[in-house]
Amino acid sequence: MSNENKKDSRTTSEEIKIPDSRNNTDHTEKDLEEEKTDKIPAEAVLSAAESSESSDPDENDEGSVPESDRAENPEADAADNDVIPSEQGAWSDDEEEAQEVLPGKERRRRRRRGKKKQESGKSGKKGLFIAGGIIGGLLLIYLGISAFFIGHFYINTTINGKDFSGKTIADVEDYIKQQVDGYELTIVEQNNDRNTIKGSEIGLEYAESSEIQDALDAQNPLLWPAGFFIRSEENVSIGVNYDEALLNEKLQSIKAVTKDQTESVSAYPKYNGTEYVIEPEVYGSAVNTEVLKEKAVQYITEFRDTLNMMDEECYTMPKYTSESEEVQNACDIMNQYIKAQITYTMDEEVVVDKELISQWLSCDDDMNVTFDEDAVAEWMREFGKKYDTVGTTRSITTPDGKQTEVSGGTYGWIVNEAEETQNLIENIKNGETVTKEPEYKQTAASRSEQDWGTTYAEVDISAQKMWYIVDGSVALTSDVVTGLPADDRDTPTGVYSILYTERDSTLKGEIDPATGKPSYETPVAFWMPFTYQGHGFHDATWQAQFGGDWYLSHGSHGCVNMPYDKASQLFEMITAGTPVIIHN
Repeated sequence: MSNENKKDSRTTSEEIKIPDSRNNTDHTEKDLEEEKTDKIPAEAVLSAAESSESSDPDENDEGSVPESDRAENPEADAADNDVIPSEQGAWSDDEEEAQEVLPGKERRRRRRRGKKKQESGKSGKKGLFIAGGIIGGLLLIYLGISAFFIGHFYINTTINGKDFSGKTIADVEDYIKQQVDGYELTIVEQNNDRNTIKGSEIGLEYAESSEIQDALDAQNPLLWPAGFFIRSEENVSIGVNYDEALLNEKLQSIKAVTKDQTESVSAYPKYNGTEYVIEPEVYGSAVNTEVLKEKAVQYITEFRDTLNMMDEECYTMPKYTSESEEVQNACDIMNQYIKAQITYTMDEEVVVDKELISQWLSCDDDMNVTFDEDAVAEWMREFGKKYDTVGTTRSITTPDGKQTEVSGGTYGWIVNEAEETQNLIENIKNGETVTKEPEYKQTAASRSEQDWGTTYAEVDISAQKMWYIVDGSVALTSDVVTGLPADDRDTPTGVYSILYTERDSTLKGEIDPATGKPSYETPVAFWMPFTYQGHGFHDATWQAQFGGDWYLSHGSHGCVNMPYDKASQLFEMITAGTPVIIHN
């Protein structure tokens, strides 16, 4: 809009005359409405109509005066024409123009808004004053309670075991004085025997002390709410005096101390034939005099009247009970050991099971489980003695029917005891179930008494014969010449095995100190030794005859001399490891 148009519009607005119902009562309501319609600019009317349509219907109707009442109520009509100033004070020129043309309903709505804002501001200030008053009142109450706790103990305060919540120093002292007069301590023993110690018998009397005041001074009055959540326990041990010597004398005279004393026994793991279970603890009658005195003093200073010796553990208590975790852990460990079962497949089965393993387990006073590995090694030594056959005496029947015995030698079973002991220990620790043979240093052909089996060489010194048996049948027989039975030249008896076989070997005797040379050097075509000292089968072409008594005068240096052809045949049949049995 141009300035010129704006000026014309303002001039037109100033010319609008709104009849005042209070000064012109002759106009009817209809005349007033017609006059308003004629004089209000179209733009203002349109703006007011749009504002009226956008407002809340309920809000517009609230507080409005019905049309029928306006003619009869000039004051309501006049109120509709009242002018409402802006919230900031005087109107601007534009606001004045707008107010002059606002319909009555719009003015009433704005007036109600203004009143609500004024009332809201007053209500907010009032709330602040109330809140401030409440806070101030609570602070005064808090400080008042704090002042109370300057001379009183916190809630949840105990002194010498007695509750003195909210009490004064005087209350504590009065209580102590009252308790001293006529005080008696009853001591209840394990079997319910009772002993009584009177305060007068030990010179019990009240003794003033600064410790009660010190305990009160130690609390901060401003922190009194903490007493509801934290229990304060004060020990004012000098509240009373007593004659210590008299107390000791009374304690030493009670029945539990004077009768025979037996020590308590802790619970422990016990093997029941199937598993380890907890053997319950046993309570003895031995009194722990130090604990008894300590508890008696505590009860006297707290004016408690009954001391139960079992409850207060005045006896020498078991270190561990059935409920102790250490005992259960020990049981679990020991049961893990006895899960193992090791079966050795000997000529008959040998089983290491829970019955045997339980003998190697023990538990000390601290519930430490011990597995006795030395005992395992000792068992293995006995096992070896039973099943080792080297050097043992065995019976034999020669091919010609002679029955005899043979002992000594190097052939047979030898258990590797050291290695098998460690294997067995590991099997047990791991709780394993296994079936096996032990580790051996040396094995034999059979687990029977004749462990040489059915293939072997046999020499009968007394008969001067040898046989080579293959699978139980004689494969070779020969007369022989054995060692001269003098000058340590005997052929050794026992069970041996062929160490190796060799063609065209030179046999040498021991070194002669006089000459520094071997006592003999004899070449042979077939050499089959069975001892590391140089005894063996070989051909002996220098012998004039074999068998009979020839060996008594022409015996060898210990070897078994054979005819050349027989030695050759044996050499072709026998192998290293073949058992050799030599007997008389």
